[in-house]
Amino acid sequence: MQTLFIKYINTFKGLSTEVWWLALITLINRAGTMVIPFLSLYLTKSLHFSLSDVGWIMTAFGLGSVIGSWLGGKLTDKIGFYKVMVFSLFISGLSFIILQFLTTFAAFWMGIFLVMVVSDMFRPAMFVALNSYSKPENKTRTVTLIRLAINLGFSAGPAIGGIIIITMSYGGLFWIDGITCMLAALVLLKVLHPKKAKTLDHLKIENPQSAYQDKIFLLFLAAMVLFGIVFLQYFSTMPLYYKDAHYLSELEIGLLLGLNGFLIFVFEMPLIKWLENSRFTKSGLMLMGALLTGLSFFVLNVSSWSGVLIIGMLLMTFGEMIAFPFSNAFAMERAKNGNPGEYMALYSISFSIAHIFGHNAGLQLVDVFGFDKTWYLATLLAGFSVFLLFILNQKLKY
Repeated sequence: MQTLFIKYINTFKGLSTEVWWLALITLINRAGTMVIPFLSLYLTKSLHFSLSDVGWIMTAFGLGSVIGSWLGGKLTDKIGFYKVMVFSLFISGLSFIILQFLTTFAAFWMGIFLVMVVSDMFRPAMFVALNSYSKPENKTRTVTLIRLAINLGFSAGPAIGGIIIITMSYGGLFWIDGITCMLAALVLLKVLHPKKAKTLDHLKIENPQSAYQDKIFLLFLAAMVLFGIVFLQYFSTMPLYYKDAHYLSELEIGLLLGLNGFLIFVFEMPLIKWLENSRFTKSGLMLMGALLTGLSFFVLNVSSWSGVLIIGMLLMTFGEMIAFPFSNAFAMERAKNGNPGEYMALYSISFSIAHIFGHNAGLQLVDVFGFDKTWYLATLLAGFSVFLLFILNQKLKY
């Protein structure tokens, strides 16, 4: 047991101090994102919106994410990642607190749109910061550490969120989310002063390659959009499935979603360390992750036994653990010959596009066809993502 623990600790060696601070900031920020997994439940149960209304609100969520990611990438290339991250964290914190007071469809639609514009400016700036603060041989493990912080926050967040809903109602979620975002901004101001980042924050590449003309990268983005549409069902339609088809309580839903974050916290870094030293390519590993995620939806239709929810969660979790770190590392690798903000903004936008179509399409399909047919379609979309990643893998061999 001691040997296993030492090996686990050794997987974290070699990462810079700045990366560890960024991981802590991310942990503080993501610990408060308990609003997101419960958003569809909040809108249907507390505000009494229809599934169709919730779908359009989730589209606003995605539209805001696209614009925020694009704007964050542009500003990162112009003024540096530090200023963008501080602004995004503090203002999005205030925005989340205000969001709870919007109760009409139009007001909430516009509110969630503006929240996501500000909030997702953070993502490309964070990726560029990670790229600047990590050594080439540590890129994937750096991303994995940040994901570890995100998922540690997510594992605690939904479980605590379920308790807060029971004891304080949904309003408490918005306050905690907003306060933790602002706390993350204060920590960033305290520990990562601009002078520390000065030499890294303005790295310029002569004659940078445009990400829009990088055909390999565009093919990769198409696969990520499809993968994102499938994956994001776990944050919109899946909580409703747990509630309506398997009659789980908010606390049980929070614990099941928290299982995802806990497993990632325990297993992801050792898994990534092992896979980095294996014969698998990044594109091949992304393919494997998309395949496992697709299977996580297929198994839900195999049995009505509630234990199948855990099997599905396990498949999705390991698919996520493999797909996300290596897709992120792949994007950072392609960005080295271009404007990093542009490349990482497009990578973020691929998931923002998934937000636009994924949540709405999933909710509309559930409303019209039910959960079973929706899960079959999710499996099919994952299959298309696997196919595109297979083509990508073949192209990279030549």
